Amino acid sequence: MSSVRVAVDVGGTFTDVCIFDDDTQQMRVTKVPSTPSDPMVAVMNGVERGEIDLTEVSLFSHGTTVATNALITRNFPAAALVTTRGFRDVLEIRDGTKDDLWDAYNDVSEPYIRRRDRFEVTERIDYSGHTVTPLDEQEARQLAELLRRRGVKTIAVCFLNSYANPAHETRMREILEEVIPDATVSTSAEVLPEIFEYPRFNTAVANAVLAPLVSGYVNRLATRLRDGGYRGDLLLLHSGGGSMTPRLVEKFPVRLAASGIAAGAISAKHIAQQCGYENAVSLDMGGTSTDIALVADGELRVSQEWQVEYGHPIIFPSIEVLTIGAGGGSLAHIDIAGSLRNGPQSAGADPGPACYDTGGEQPTNTDANVVLGRLGISLAGGVKQLDRSLSEEAIRRVIAEPLGMGLEEAAQAIVSVANANMADAVRLVSIRRGYDPRDFALLAFGGAGALHGADVARELGIPTVVVPPSPGVTSAMGCLLVDIQHDFAQMYTGLASGADEEGIEQAFVELETEASARLRHEGVAEENAILQRKISMRYQGQWRSLQVPMGSGPGALVQAVRTFHEQYEREFAFRQDDAPVEVYQLHLGAVGKIPKPSFRPAEPVPQAPGAPAERRPVYFGGDGWLDTPVYARDALPAGTAFAGPAIITQLDSTTVVPPHTRAEIDEWLNIRIHLEEVTR
Repeated sequence: MSSVRVAVDVGGTFTDVCIFDDDTQQMRVTKVPSTPSDPMVAVMNGVERGEIDLTEVSLFSHGTTVATNALITRNFPAAALVTTRGFRDVLEIRDGTKDDLWDAYNDVSEPYIRRRDRFEVTERIDYSGHTVTPLDEQEARQLAELLRRRGVKTIAVCFLNSYANPAHETRMREILEEVIPDATVSTSAEVLPEIFEYPRFNTAVANAVLAPLVSGYVNRLATRLRDGGYRGDLLLLHSGGGSMTPRLVEKFPVRLAASGIAAGAISAKHIAQQCGYENAVSLDMGGTSTDIALVADGELRVSQEWQVEYGHPIIFPSIEVLTIGAGGGSLAHIDIAGSLRNGPQSAGADPGPACYDTGGEQPTNTDANVVLGRLGISLAGGVKQLDRSLSEEAIRRVIAEPLGMGLEEAAQAIVSVANANMADAVRLVSIRRGYDPRDFALLAFGGAGALHGADVARELGIPTVVVPPSPGVTSAMGCLLVDIQHDFAQMYTGLASGADEEGIEQAFVELETEASARLRHEGVAEENAILQRKISMRYQGQWRSLQVPMGSGPGALVQAVRTFHEQYEREFAFRQDDAPVEVYQLHLGAVGKIPKPSFRPAEPVPQAPGAPAERRPVYFGGDGWLDTPVYARDALPAGTAFAGPAIITQLDSTTVVPPHTRAEIDEWLNIRIHLEEVTR
């Protein structure tokens, strides 16, 4: 019987693999260099390096950046938009906002589909769903023939009020598929049945242009795994924190945007709870960027809107993650004003940091840590050997000499700027949201997270830093912790005080019927299916809404209104209990629970670390170079206590200087590193 579960997360620099054996409850990890030209190559390289027998695998879960990268690079197939006559320019007009209000020259990037590829047909349905002007089918067929002659096979159909009645969109799709049998057609009512046409149109367009790219990649990978002996469904992590099968990915590929980013946040939540923390901030620092998420009262914050570029919203529930350009490969440089900067440009996997000796000539955070002795010269279990002399040369030439600094001083400055950037980002997800970071633990992981987490915690006054085992592959581990998950929605506008509670209940029942059918189609047993009701509300006259939990039965709506007032005050520091509250939209989350690895942390008992694996000089800022013991993480007992400066080497050679060993730390901060083996 298959007993092995595999999770793969593709990053900008490395592709990480977690292998968990249900029988032995043991986890193995490995990582290989990413292959940007075809991520599947790195995935299969990871399978080979991890010595994975696919015939023994019961679950294969994957976080992919294919959709995100496609939106960033705009490497789309030829595509067209079909819309209601008179609404060809909805994507161009947008909502009239700008990312920088005061910069007259900073224009929002162009729509995903050019104007010459956007077409109109005659039809009109009003706000209530009644037909005002029937769909002109002759016109629709003529347009379909035109698209066929042009060779367009990727099409988005976005009619004005289709959220209220999708009949015209459905018929338009049928005509397109009759004329162009191999066409991929996305309708806005199916992708996002929501009233505001611009976000709905853009989400449907993004879904359409991603469909050939994402489904092609997913199907190729599924076939490759099947040929290797894997007999289960390939599960793809989506932005909302759940997983999808390839069949559903073909319908909603846009949900895979931000796929890999969500994995780290999910893993951080799980590890924090295993260590006893309901409040945590995750600091996932990889080779290219740092992803920061907030776990409050045991729950990750979820946003209803996500975008790769400003002005191109994707309206799906997504785990709220703030990404900044601060990674191990972020480039240090001097700006035109003569100030030291760090990122957002990155050396990435190619050419990589200078110390990789693969063509990189600019200093990075990795180079600075190598020069300071905080990072050893072997990465990824020996896969990557580093050249310290190249790091020294790059920092001296680009930073130290132009600024008149010593080599160590310049390297320390590079690290300090990176830490300041990350601390500012943590403030945005915590203080800006009304949370005090001192009430949270900091989860530091990713290939470089453990190197910087302690310093970030010190700057913010965070009292606890948790460094999970094998932090470089923590995001991949998150792929093992997700369930199959779908989101359903239905518009329902009106005052809560006069709402038809029976009508709302019936609407939820219909959504639950659809959700249950989809979960059954994906092989989820009834006892593993969980349906979660939510409702979006707003004060009368407002435009934006707030989503709150919704119960069932008598009084459920009244309780939801109370919850709305409470959450509104938490979010905006304001509430108005006597103001009328409007219902905006009904939501249903459908979760298919899948078995998860058992993580049982041991109770840490303070113990001496024993003999170090080696000793080396490490630069400690004001203390200068100190002879520092280096310990292998897997050789340390849980709860190890250190009496002086120390470096802990992870499986992937990431190192961390525990802040409680530094003489300059204020005792009241009580910063400590948790060393319990949470996967034991």
